[in-house]
Amino acid sequence: MENIHREQFDEKVLKSSIPVMVEFGAVWCGPCKRMEPELEKLAQLWKDRVRLVHMDIDESSDLAVSMNVMSVPTIILFVNGEAKQRAMGYQPMDRLVQKFEAYL
Repeated sequence: MENIHREQFDEKVLKSSIPVMVEFGAVWCGPCKRMEPELEKLAQLWKDRVRLVHMDIDESSDLAVSMNVMSVPTIILFVNGEAKQRAMGYQPMDRLVQKFEAYL
């Protein structure tokens, strides 16, 4: 999973030709650390269908606020530059598949 910064968001997420799943998290976030293996599994499962990226809310707090990220981790799926689905808190892989697959 690629780490991106605020100045890369428009190019790597909003202008992407494929759907992008953004994990808004923080280095101090325990549930975020638990979520990373689940997201890595998704990256393999959906390797040609979606790009997964991570944004640190402490480094990009203005973007997190503008995206209504109220807790971490928050995962938002962007399709054609538009936020289509989101999940908050730790989610096991099967729940993530159930929640996001219809948008891919």
